[in-house]
Amino acid sequence: MAVLRSYVSGAWHTPAEEGTVLHDAVTGEEVARVSSAGIDMAAALEHGRRVGGPALRALTFHQRAALLKALGSYLREHREELYALSARTGATPVDSKVDVDGGIGVLFSYASKGKRELPNDTVYLDGDVEPLGKGGTFAGRHIATPLHGVAVQINAFNFPMWGPLEKFAPAFLAGVPSLVKPARQTAYLTARLAELVVGSGILPEGSFQFVAGGVGDLLDHVTAQDLVSFTGSAATARKLRTHPEIVRNSVRFNAEADSLNCSILGPDAVPGTAEFDLFVKQLVTEMTVKAGQKCTAIRRAFVPAELLDDVAAAASARLAKVAVGDPAAEGVRMGALASLEQREEVRRCLKSLMDAGSVVFGDPGRVDVVGADAERGAFLSPVLLKADPERAEPHEVEAFGPVSTLMPYTSTEHAIELAARGEGSLVGSVVTGDAGFAREIVLGLAPWHGRILVLDADDAKESTGHGSPLPQLVHGGPGRAGGGEEMGGIRGVLHHLQRTAVQGSPKVLGAVSGQWVPGAERSISDVHPFRKSLAELKVGDAVVTGSRTVTRADIDHFAEFTGDTFYAHTDEAAAAANPLFGGIVAHGYLVVSFAAGLFVSPEPGPVLANYGLENLRFLTPVKVGDSLTVTLTAKQISPREGADYGEVRWDTDVTNQDGDSVAKYDLLTLVAKEPS
Repeated sequence: MAVLRSYVSGAWHTPAEEGTVLHDAVTGEEVARVSSAGIDMAAALEHGRRVGGPALRALTFHQRAALLKALGSYLREHREELYALSARTGATPVDSKVDVDGGIGVLFSYASKGKRELPNDTVYLDGDVEPLGKGGTFAGRHIATPLHGVAVQINAFNFPMWGPLEKFAPAFLAGVPSLVKPARQTAYLTARLAELVVGSGILPEGSFQFVAGGVGDLLDHVTAQDLVSFTGSAATARKLRTHPEIVRNSVRFNAEADSLNCSILGPDAVPGTAEFDLFVKQLVTEMTVKAGQKCTAIRRAFVPAELLDDVAAAASARLAKVAVGDPAAEGVRMGALASLEQREEVRRCLKSLMDAGSVVFGDPGRVDVVGADAERGAFLSPVLLKADPERAEPHEVEAFGPVSTLMPYTSTEHAIELAARGEGSLVGSVVTGDAGFAREIVLGLAPWHGRILVLDADDAKESTGHGSPLPQLVHGGPGRAGGGEEMGGIRGVLHHLQRTAVQGSPKVLGAVSGQWVPGAERSISDVHPFRKSLAELKVGDAVVTGSRTVTRADIDHFAEFTGDTFYAHTDEAAAAANPLFGGIVAHGYLVVSFAAGLFVSPEPGPVLANYGLENLRFLTPVKVGDSLTVTLTAKQISPREGADYGEVRWDTDVTNQDGDSVAKYDLLTLVAKEPS
């Protein structure tokens, strides 16, 4: 049998020993062997820090995003072989798409967010400039820069594709290399992923390393610049979190652990309503997709006491239609658990749960299997239980398989109290058509949950479901669920960056941030900055315009032309009575329009388009007779990857004859990279 290789320190490593046998979850056949014997873990981490880190930090956020997109496209071309390996883990075609396509989708999502929401720079600016002195010569700003370590990820067996990629994508975009260590049971799928990633040649050397087998002494070598991210049991999370080196070096540790997720049916969702049907369908789906081996699956289903029997009957009828067996067999909707050992663990947990209640559907000891041997494969019947909600077991024991427990509640407060007994969950859901009930449940559950889905007839068609983490949203939960967060859009990237408060003069802050800061010098020349391409334009290039006097005829014309006849612009007496105005004032958008007329350079040239403005504030009323001047300064220059133009952000300050700012905003333009 093939022994899985690791990729560390720039080379493939094959262990000398035979290693642990990995079995096909469906047939029981040997698939591969796995061992990390002989790997120099310290050297692997040092390779990531010394080779991978510098290579990534030399790239901008946009350049890293482009590489993520390229990798996603490459992996998408190899989906069929990944699906085939995924089937050996017991996954159905639907399960495989969740894992394989879901992981690839995370790469595309972060590639898109990186390009849209991060600068084409190596420094992330966290918040605005903070004035620290009255004279404007001393200020502060928070910047975020990549940690100079390695993101060590220790993953679970249930998502051998999605698990590594959802951790890798934000780390890579942040500029931090990853070392991936999957769980043994399904490591052969992650190993093929690693072969594809390395073989693609897309990523800088050292930015992706892979260890097949045990963790060994890996954590003995982590430093204060490294990060550790773990998915698995709460017990293992506690053990890793208290590792001496993690504690001594204050290593950033993120855990996604056990989670007794709940779903709550609203009192309004009686049989015959769309919400009742949605609840039952979602419950059965969460029990059977991936054979219930999802950290986000519904383990506790709370329903109004008077609807308990109705839900039990409807769910049982739906479960009876679920065929269990070989994922390749026609009609099979649920495959096997990841291993025979995992099946025995679920059965052990079921014994505890059955002490607190009774079986509504299924037999833990027997299952009819389609197209496979029920004993050689790790097959288990879906098991739906009914239990007393006051018993401890349903709120403490997680059977990590196709198992869920129905429990009655008597009031909104009771449902919230029962949900909280899970002591922290990754996700909860409420199925109701009553927005008021949804609000009470959401606010009651929020302190105990990382994510809450509200499902109703309005969002059902587009909903991705209770158990589907999305890269745009936080995946994690408090308490028992690990207390960590993964993904969450750009929040996941920031986890890998160090936030630093920088104090200094506007000139220094501008040099550090790459962005012009008010109070820093401007460069004013005879050449209008709109006549300069990105190759010629510099941060701080500015123009101070001539002036324009605002007349009553201007205000009257603008009001008539636009239809904006708000009294402050048209009614002398009413405007005078307003303490903010004290008389007729110009429209704010008239001021912005006049400003554009003052600073624009009208001839065709490097400026291709004005595509918006941000942070507009009207600061001082403009009255008849006031004279307006604009100071326009190139604040930030961001070339776009793969395009012949980039974005220029201009600080725009419109002042009156007394030097008071009447309007401030950021103008955004698209500018050619090279002179025409």
